[in-house]
Amino acid sequence: MTTTIKVGIVGFGISAKVFHAPFVTTVPGFELVSVMERHHQASKEIYPWVKVVKTIDELIEDPHIDLIVVTTPNETHYPYANAALQMGKHVVLEKPFTITTEEAQLLVELSHQSKAVLSVYQNRRYVSDFFTIREIFSKNLLGPIHEFEAHYNRYRPEARPNAWREDPKPGSGILYDLGSHIIDQALYFFGPPKRMIADVRKQRPHARIDDYFDLRLDYGHLRVILKSGMLVREPGPRYLIHGNVGSFIKSGEDPQEAKLRAGESPLQPHWGEEDPENYGLLHTEVDGKIIREHYPSLPGNFGLYYANLYKTIAQDAPLLEKPEHGFNTIRMIELALLSSKKRCEVECSGLINTSY
Repeated sequence: MTTTIKVGIVGFGISAKVFHAPFVTTVPGFELVSVMERHHQASKEIYPWVKVVKTIDELIEDPHIDLIVVTTPNETHYPYANAALQMGKHVVLEKPFTITTEEAQLLVELSHQSKAVLSVYQNRRYVSDFFTIREIFSKNLLGPIHEFEAHYNRYRPEARPNAWREDPKPGSGILYDLGSHIIDQALYFFGPPKRMIADVRKQRPHARIDDYFDLRLDYGHLRVILKSGMLVREPGPRYLIHGNVGSFIKSGEDPQEAKLRAGESPLQPHWGEEDPENYGLLHTEVDGKIIREHYPSLPGNFGLYYANLYKTIAQDAPLLEKPEHGFNTIRMIELALLSSKKRCEVECSGLINTSY
């Protein structure tokens, strides 16, 4: 008999509309039953059967709900996740996990004390370029990696009115927003670095929060460069990866977000497949033969996050996106801010030793 996991979503902004609800309503085993919207009922326009509530208490006190998905602004992540876990609910927490490592540590501890599952939504592990790079690494096509460079850029020169992400309060800024993705990827692929030097700053004249970062992670033989900015009109490669044997250069954006924003269903054929013009360039040597060709991208699929989560909740499979991963990303963000403020290299201490 299939277990049905009944879901309540906190908030119904872009995160809920684009990255969560389309998969909660299409991945087998989940049922969307309730949404917290304080001032509107926008979720009912798309999902007319849902119950709309006004407060977090109404949502977490509903005995029919098994899983709470938190998509509201960053400062609400800790209190909402804490309240839901205290009620015995499973929780999906949008990135960034929390604002501080103190909050993150409390959630990690509570997740272990509770029988409930707490998972951080690292959806950039489910995009085409991540899957493709992971496959290239698993095949050892580049040899030992000595430089890994990842970019996550946008072009947004003007301020966005009423955008909470641009308000100058704790947890705001591009490092928490986009940095959470590529820091997590670096930790997934390479584990904790030894040291880091960071440059986090405001570039746009109107900026009230950081809108640029450049992180340099030192692993000894390996160097990892993570960069993001809001004034990149013509993006270059998203990834430049060099090993002792070969290189992989990857441009283009995973197609899923654009399709979801346009209202397309993830159930359509060929979901997550990249246009061949965005395939990365692989230049390496295999069995004594030099290869320089475009490497076909694997299709991305955000839905696999929820498929894996279902296996954890309903079938007791190992959790893939762990709360410890969320803690480590926040720790790296705090260290980056410290390095940038002091304009010096810092030791990457205090991370939780956990598998990825």
